[in-house]
Amino acid sequence: MNPAQKALWYIESHLGAPLTLDEIAAVAGVSRFHLVRAFAEATGFSVMRYVRARRLSEAARELAAGAPDILSLALDADYGSHEAFTRAFRDHFGVTPETVRATTCLTTLNLQEPITMISTALDHIDPPRIATGKAFLVAGIGERYNHGNGSDAGIPNQWQSFHQQCAHIPRQVGNVAYGVCCNGDDAGNFDYIAGVEVADFSDLPREFARVRIPEQKYVVFTHADHISTIRRTVNTIWNQWLPASGLKAADAPNFERYDETFDPATGNGGFEIWLPVKE
Repeated sequence: MNPAQKALWYIESHLGAPLTLDEIAAVAGVSRFHLVRAFAEATGFSVMRYVRARRLSEAARELAAGAPDILSLALDADYGSHEAFTRAFRDHFGVTPETVRATTCLTTLNLQEPITMISTALDHIDPPRIATGKAFLVAGIGERYNHGNGSDAGIPNQWQSFHQQCAHIPRQVGNVAYGVCCNGDDAGNFDYIAGVEVADFSDLPREFARVRIPEQKYVVFTHADHISTIRRTVNTIWNQWLPASGLKAADAPNFERYDETFDPATGNGGFEIWLPVKE
């Protein structure tokens, strides 16, 4: 397992929580020394410099969108005061938070985007099972991404938002979480919804996304490794397994299914990938 890959996933999915080098190294399964070297070789950043750059970049986006309370942003970015946050922000971007909020302009800032996780194909993938999935409804946090430009590196942070807000989703059914890819277009854009099954959408607040999953035939793959390697598994399914299988993908949502064995804090425990196929 690539420790830098595991560290990237953990950082992105815990960006709004306190993070220490010891904690990140423990999740990556290596010593502090090992992680510092491995992360720098893989990304060109020190671990905590990347954390700081990502937090300040997300804060800059919120400021440009008109965030009214700079102190709240400072605390969310793990700074103890408005002054400490302003000093770090100015050192990093060359302007103050107040300036970004007033101008609403990000074009002159060197924002740090999430680093895309490794997506090379696997040498081997375990055979899937065939299943007929029921029709059901999913509600949760939705974002629009593109398969080709690396924007989907923001999905771990989206899951953090989901875990913070999932208790407010009404009429939940069961304890399984779903990561649904849907509404794709020819340019590679798609919606990703981190959500839960719900009984209906009647009481769903407007801030939550929704998707109807039809009854459908699926091939179901088990991903037993750490979640940070999901891109490798998905790449292998679409570019190797599916072309060799003789099956054709159906134009329907595909999704990840996370049951109680998956630990969202560490990314361990495994999950399933459900790919719809034509009859």
